[in-house]
This record gives sequence, structure tokens and C-alpha cells, in this order.
Amino acid sequence: MADSSYDVVEVVAMQLIGSDATVIPVSAELSFRTSDPYTVRAVFTGAHTMSTWLLGRELLVQGVHAVADAPAGTGDVQVWRDDDPDYTLVSLSGVEGSALLAAPTEPLLRFLAATQALVPVGNESDKMEGEITALIAALLTA
Repeated sequence: MADSSYDVVEVVAMQLIGSDATVIPVSAELSFRTSDPYTVRAVFTGAHTMSTWLLGRELLVQGVHAVADAPAGTGDVQVWRDDDPDYTLVSLSGVEGSALLAAPTEPLLRFLAATQALVPVGNESDKMEGEITALIAALLTA
């Protein structure tokens, strides 16, 4: 269910690829707020589980153009285009394990284009200036 406090929301049908090559359908709700333009909130929902990750928007932008030999990201999240360009792969690693997800590229590109229309990559700090000023004012008056 989409949270109305987000400026852009896209639900993407993904596939969780198991270590034994099994495929499990997963829904991912990607959400973006102009007030937090560096971050994409991703809620992954499977048959019996739900997991929320905060992903760097720029990482996703780079990842939909990256290749397996040089994925975007070096830490817990890596993103790259599959050999089949219709799919983008997302690797997530955390304390509870790791997951490899395959997503159709088109809805990811649509989501990122919508975020880009609101806040172009590279202009995020312009959107954050008011938030930072308000935070500093609140700290100084506390």
C-alpha cells in the first residue's frame, strides 16, 4: 500500500533467486521523498516475509547502467544490468544473510525518471538546504 507522504512510488514485481537457482516472487515498493532526495526506500514483500532497505538513489541510477563485472556499489548493496538488458540485478547483504533479486529494468527506469524530474541527481543538496536550516535553528533554540 502506497504511503501518501512519498512523492514517487513504484511497485515492482521482482524475483528472489535462491542459491539453488529457485525463483520466488517478491514485490518491491520503491518510494522517494523530495525532502530526502538521496534515499530510496525499498520494501520487499514475499509470501512470508517483509524487509525494508534504504538505498542510495544515485546507486540505483548507476546500477541500471552497470554491468556484472563492474556493479554499482561496493558494500551491502550492489546493482547491475543482467546479461538480458530487460533485467537489473540487486544484491543485498546483511547480518541475516544475502539475497539476489532480479527486477525488470523498465519500471526501475520509470521510477528513477520520476525522481529525476523532481530532483535531478547532483541537485539533492539544494532540496536539503531548507531542512538543514530548520534543523540548525531547532538545535540552537533547544
